[in-house]
Amino acid sequence: MNTVLLTLGRLPKALDIARSFSGAGWRVVVAEPHRRHLAGASRSVARSIRVTAPAVDARAYLHDLARVVREEGAALVVPVSEEAMHVAHLRPLLPDSVRLLAMPPGLVLRLHDKHGFALAAAEAGLAVPETFALDDPAARGLADATDVIVKPTHSCSGRGVRRIPRGAPLPPPEPAVVQRLVVGQEHSSCTLAQDGRVQATAVYRGTLMSGSVAVGFERVDHPAIEAWIARFVEATGWSGFIAFDLIVDAAGKPWGIECNPRTTSGLHFFAEADLAPAILDPAHPLRFRPERRLQQFWSCVTETQDSFGDWPRFRANIRHLFGTRDVTWRGRDPLPLLTMPWTAWPIISEAKRRGVPFGEVATLDVGWSDAGPVPHSAG
Repeated sequence: MNTVLLTLGRLPKALDIARSFSGAGWRVVVAEPHRRHLAGASRSVARSIRVTAPAVDARAYLHDLARVVREEGAALVVPVSEEAMHVAHLRPLLPDSVRLLAMPPGLVLRLHDKHGFALAAAEAGLAVPETFALDDPAARGLADATDVIVKPTHSCSGRGVRRIPRGAPLPPPEPAVVQRLVVGQEHSSCTLAQDGRVQATAVYRGTLMSGSVAVGFERVDHPAIEAWIARFVEATGWSGFIAFDLIVDAAGKPWGIECNPRTTSGLHFFAEADLAPAILDPAHPLRFRPERRLQQFWSCVTETQDSFGDWPRFRANIRHLFGTRDVTWRGRDPLPLLTMPWTAWPIISEAKRRGVPFGEVATLDVGWSDAGPVPHSAG
């Protein structure tokens, strides 16, 4: 039996991938810095192994992953979320026979960088709003001409994003970008690709938000966005998962504003049974599941509770909560949903301590910092 290693287990995305590989006859192992996690409660996961968090010691994290691959005999390594930027550096530590579902780190990090992505999209001839490094004098000129968005260079989940009115002061110098504000409807996506060819793309919009993170979402058909993504994937020769945030303006034109070189919640719209076969074989179809609206139940419960007293919002949230299917629940594998308040308690408690939504702290210990890991060649 082949073994696949997932490099994070705390998020529902990992659970979808684990269930798919298990259903395809693979043994699933999860490497996770947390002692307990969502996917670890699933019958689809054969073993969970605790590893060093990359935010604690990025080099140790990579060596821990390589050790798990070796000891568990993994044939495939699949990154899940923000840890993907670290996992991209794992290739030199792996045997040649092990497949790593990640692009070279130089490209991954360029696209994770807000400025690097904007430049890459522009080079591909795609629409992206004017974007400058915060310390570039051109950023001041842009901010004097129009409303702008200031974003940390490597932020995720909306952390540190600020809207600055035209002519207002910019923040002090820091690793950040200044981007022209595009007014319109925000869309997100999740794509699986192979050698520059899109296998499938899910485009979706948030239906219930926790801060800036969608915890309820709806899949939509948007050919212009799909064409934008296909052109970007072809230009970069991308293989693996990649995702984008885009704004569609009043004229219907999509503008790429961020790239996530990893999965997003859009993964849930793919048919679970197709995920593993499509990762293993680009010719295998990756179909959509029948539901167009999905939610993360416990996060939606929290948002509904928080809206109590704001009666129009509360009623809308109640309708959403009881009228939308959860991404995690499976009758044949119920424990991940039922035990989530316990398995996710480290994240829940940290979110409460900081007074921020769950999504803003869920990946703090695995996200990429400007320092990053020490390359393997450095010794």
